[in-house]
Amino acid sequence: MHSHILSAALLSSGASAATLYASHYSGTINSLNLNGNSLTIANTTNTGNSLPSWITYDSVGKALYIPDENFFGSSGGNLASFSIDNGALKAGGKGPTAQGVVATTLYGGVDGRSFIANAHYQTSQISTFKLPLTGAQPLQTIKYTMNGVGANPGRQEAPHPHHVFTDPTGDFLLVPDLGADLIRINRIDRSTGALTECGTGKPVRGTGPRHGAFWGNSTLFIANELSNSVSGWKVTYPTSSSGCLTLTVQDTLTPYQGNASAPYGTKVGEIRVKDNFVYSSNRNDKKFSGNDSITQYSISAGGKISWTAISSSYGTYPRTFDINKAGDAVAIGDQTTSNVAIVARDRSTGRLGSQIANLRIGAAGRPENEDGLSAVVWAE
Repeated sequence: MHSHILSAALLSSGASAATLYASHYSGTINSLNLNGNSLTIANTTNTGNSLPSWITYDSVGKALYIPDENFFGSSGGNLASFSIDNGALKAGGKGPTAQGVVATTLYGGVDGRSFIANAHYQTSQISTFKLPLTGAQPLQTIKYTMNGVGANPGRQEAPHPHHVFTDPTGDFLLVPDLGADLIRINRIDRSTGALTECGTGKPVRGTGPRHGAFWGNSTLFIANELSNSVSGWKVTYPTSSSGCLTLTVQDTLTPYQGNASAPYGTKVGEIRVKDNFVYSSNRNDKKFSGNDSITQYSISAGGKISWTAISSSYGTYPRTFDINKAGDAVAIGDQTTSNVAIVARDRSTGRLGSQIANLRIGAAGRPENEDGLSAVVWAE
């Protein structure tokens, strides 16, 4: 089915009804209802955080976890939890965090959701909590250091973890470190939640790895903010339970046809994998009449990627985006224009097509500032 046909079907069908959550740097979490081509705010809740930066959605436990990117003053922030009851949010427990949490992920336990890890960009560390949150101090903190500065002194003066996520087996937790040019690998003790550093992937100096996503067990894709590129890494698993996952870079492409360089000021943002396709968001490239873009790559059987298409983000500074489980729609969170755009996706070709709905949430942001819309997820 072609994208324009899919879009028309979504516009006329109740099958597109869905709930999403979007956070705003003003301190709110917003519940959104999508019904056909209508996207509306059902309710807005104060998170209690200075700068809510990310949303981890627990579909099994019906809960949200929202960290605080607060990076000013002497104090940190809180990891806040909310339970979901018929779409309504109820504040739950909290956990005190150091400054600058930009991403979180569930991990460990028999269910893969007994603990939560935090990436602290500002304070060069990761931290973990046992769930549920009770107000107690972190279970574990791993502080990173580096010798000297990196190739980009303005951005690589210190380690800057920007993402935390698990591999498909749930045995390893990975941390792209933009400041140190490393993909840090930790072995997970599922019963205790303890993390043990066990190796690194080493991108080219000055790459600035930001976000990652797996394609099956064999390939990892990393969005590189400083080099404005996406890299594919071959994944090799250890033969013993005490061993470490290893990474070998396979290929690297820019987000543009012919491997063209990104326009000045562009910053690759988030990365997602769906079926045999990889997508990256491209902040501030202004490729679509002032709006920014999303790039689609195709994945070969061996895990290598090829540039396929580029489409509009329907706003500026797409910090975040999420593909629904059905694979027929993408929610794009444009930070500076502070809007969520719902875009049709062709499940066969992976192509992004027409805009289904678009909603402004809260105040617009300012380019290169921590304001506007920060995250969006499908509640599935």
